[in-house]
Amino acid sequence: MLHGQVQGRDFRLGLSLSPAPRTLRIEVTDARREMPVLARPADGETGRGLLLVASLADRWGVTPYPPGGRTVWAEAELPSQLDRRASSRVADERL
Repeated sequence: MLHGQVQGRDFRLGLSLSPAPRTLRIEVTDARREMPVLARPADGETGRGLLLVASLADRWGVTPYPPGGRTVWAEAELPSQLDRRASSRVADERL
């Protein structure tokens, strides 16, 4: 695990679902003080986390977590039952 790894300290994962509109919120809190920056990664195997978050989430951000950490959060709105049924109907009509 590379995200926010500081020897001797853990990270915290939080998940919540709000009802209307149905929104999934994901939070990862770690002990790093520096704020991450959304940037194009250099060639290599790391540095793509925030790019993935930004491309998949409807909203995201970073907030300080006292006394010396940060929380990266992302929210994704989930389709309602009605939205899923309508999408299925449209797909069936195309076939």
